[in-house]
Amino acid sequence: MIRHLGPEDIDIFRRIRLEALRREPAAFASSAADWEALPDTEWARRLTVNAVFVDFHEGEPVAIMGLMPQGASKLAHRATVIMVYVRKDRRGAGLAKALLDAIADYARGTGVRLLELALSAENPAALRFYQREGFKEIGRVEAGILHEGREIDDILMVRRIDGGARQG
Repeated sequence: MIRHLGPEDIDIFRRIRLEALRREPAAFASSAADWEALPDTEWARRLTVNAVFVDFHEGEPVAIMGLMPQGASKLAHRATVIMVYVRKDRRGAGLAKALLDAIADYARGTGVRLLELALSAENPAALRFYQREGFKEIGRVEAGILHEGREIDDILMVRRIDGGARQG
């Protein structure tokens, strides 16, 4: 069951977000330590500013995906997919696709036309998933992430969700 979290869901958000950061530290720009230090007001703010969707299995949060809108008026048609995580024992069950579909539906409803994301070049399974879901690679940031002293490239991807053509 997928649910769009609200500011009252801080405990659920904290639990699944910290699990993701602890279990897959190389996959995220943030570290668990970055988030562990946040006060409840900041957790609630992030649930208000971003759209955060969580999938539950037997009452437990097992997957998360967020959507960070652009703030500037000329960029309001763009949003970034963030915080993507599916617990290892639940991978392959279609949760990432279901969460992405929920994010895309929500985004369309807010006027978003383009979904953007960045992922680790060392995550070929994620790259294949996003390619299957219609994302196109638009560039790379060499050494975009520094994890445990290693430089890892970020792959930048984008997907239109409005079905429209470029206007120019």
